[in-house]
Amino acid sequence: MRPVDLAREHGLSTQAIRNYEEAGILPAAGRTAHGYRTYTPLHARALRAFLALVPGHGHQTAASIMQAVNRDAVEDALRIIDESHGQLLDDRRTLQAVEVALRDLAPVPQERRGTSGGGASGDGTSGGDTFIGPLARRLGIRPATLRKWESAGLVRPRRDPQTGYRVYSAADVRDARLVHQLRRGGYLLEQIAPLIAQVRSAGGVAPLESALRDWHARLSARGRAMLAGAADLDAYLRAR
Repeated sequence: MRPVDLAREHGLSTQAIRNYEEAGILPAAGRTAHGYRTYTPLHARALRAFLALVPGHGHQTAASIMQAVNRDAVEDALRIIDESHGQLLDDRRTLQAVEVALRDLAPVPQERRGTSGGGASGDGTSGGDTFIGPLARRLGIRPATLRKWESAGLVRPRRDPQTGYRVYSAADVRDARLVHQLRRGGYLLEQIAPLIAQVRSAGGVAPLESALRDWHARLSARGRAMLAGAADLDAYLRAR
């Protein structure tokens, strides 16, 4: 078949087909006596396999899988697939860690940003406030870590006007606990910042529920796409 025949089936351009061949995503095409490319049903299976792999694994990973298969390095292709599935599992665990963090966060009472009023707590602050040392011990981290999070804008304790000590309100503690769980889930500080900002602006974690549902849906769709891609890839491997 001609490049245009292969392209039309999937709504692609003939240049895209040539690009895929040159990249090793498709096996090398045959040539006519006049040098024109000719493709076979095997090329069509390769193209279907690649396009089916992309939604679940992403373009670059799907390309690497097909390139490995086409150079007869099937074990390399299977390893790449395993690594991609491992990434999906890691993403699921991260989501679970975030959900646990949000579920364990108690509602935050109305904050009192002043320094007067309220009874003294066991660590010398008023109401539900706490200092950096007790909070660090509660989270099982070093005070230096809390200071680093503060520098990144993830926690925003006020300063006691008399001592200059950092004072963490109930909302600050909530933010610190959420950051702690997200860090354990593998999130970078710059990835956490927008989430914390959303929690603050909404006054709590409830608005994040729709985002979590969307996250679940995207992971499920990715898993299903991986299954569909595996079926087409298996058909291509059998055809080879």
